[in-house]
Amino acid sequence: MSSLYFNEEHDALRKLVRDFVQNEVNPHIDEWEEAGIFPAHKLFKQMGDLGLLGLDYPEKYGGSGMDYWYQAVFLEEIGRMPCSGIPTAIAVQTDMATPALADHGTEEQKEKFLRPAISGEAVFSIAVSEPDAGSDVAAIRTRAVADGDDYIINGSKMWITNGTQADYLTLLARTDDKYGSFRGMSLIIVPTDTPGFSVSRKLDKLGLRSSDTAILRFDDMRVPQANRIGAEGMGFRLQMQQFQIERLAACLISAAAMEEIIKLTVKYCRERAVFGKPLLNNQWIQFKLAELQTEIEALKHLNYFCVRKLVAGQDMTREASMAKLKGGRLAREVADTCIQFHGGMGYVEEYPMARYFRDSRLMSIGGGADEVMMGIIAKYEGWEK
Repeated sequence: MSSLYFNEEHDALRKLVRDFVQNEVNPHIDEWEEAGIFPAHKLFKQMGDLGLLGLDYPEKYGGSGMDYWYQAVFLEEIGRMPCSGIPTAIAVQTDMATPALADHGTEEQKEKFLRPAISGEAVFSIAVSEPDAGSDVAAIRTRAVADGDDYIINGSKMWITNGTQADYLTLLARTDDKYGSFRGMSLIIVPTDTPGFSVSRKLDKLGLRSSDTAILRFDDMRVPQANRIGAEGMGFRLQMQQFQIERLAACLISAAAMEEIIKLTVKYCRERAVFGKPLLNNQWIQFKLAELQTEIEALKHLNYFCVRKLVAGQDMTREASMAKLKGGRLAREVADTCIQFHGGMGYVEEYPMARYFRDSRLMSIGGGADEVMMGIIAKYEGWEK
């Protein structure tokens, strides 16, 4: 690793995570992919016992109190798993469902909800998208109506990672319609053992098959207003902040996965002989892989620039959007090129290439589609009148 960004402590963490992944996760991935789910409670508890689920969260609640460089190391290493489903599910716990809670929750909320998330004793999901509101977050319809000290919640959520196993949801709901649009939304921590909550069904996806993704329903579900993160009506703003961490996490995971696929392709092309010579001797293959490796390296350093801005307390929305856009498109190019260089072996499920080809497509869709990223970038460039 470059000494410009990482030191011996980072390297020690990298080894810890890599050893854990190799020993406790990789041997089971084929089984979990086939089952369409992984044992989140068991795996998260193992990770929590190693202190891996709260590296950049306060020690007061069981975290390690480190800066986000340590989280970047963690995300890169889980990104090297030979699947994307489990890294995504883990990142939901650490970088998608809990940042707003850690930054804006009350002491009581952090003790009650953040602590078990860090220890791995509870599984979290982020519940924002709906059947008619994905990239257009302002269009959500799920309602949370005040009733005494509670909210009564009705509606549904879709594309919810960890949805069938979650103990808690960080739910974005409308709490006041009179403001219209994105105003009047709130983030609320919802325990899934609350009456009125149900899992409508688990979705059968093209990729990320080891990660359970669900449609959720809320029918007159009563949740204390004390579970609301921040002031009422601030949910959209808090979720937009949380999205930036989510997108950076996805980029760090994706870049590491791309590196692994390039290594896999180099190994295959070195061992595969065609017309009496290794495929890797073909200059076109060398040049194309060199080009992709250069693109990945550029993405990594854009990721690291985002980390620098985050650690410095600066707004990284512009750069994180650029990294997400570039990462999604590059993942597709790496997948398409490398499956071509594998030939028939890349097309069979017994080889990791086919799984990566399926998994990589989500990067341009989940957490904000490419088109949303381009819109954000255009706005930050001042191109809108």
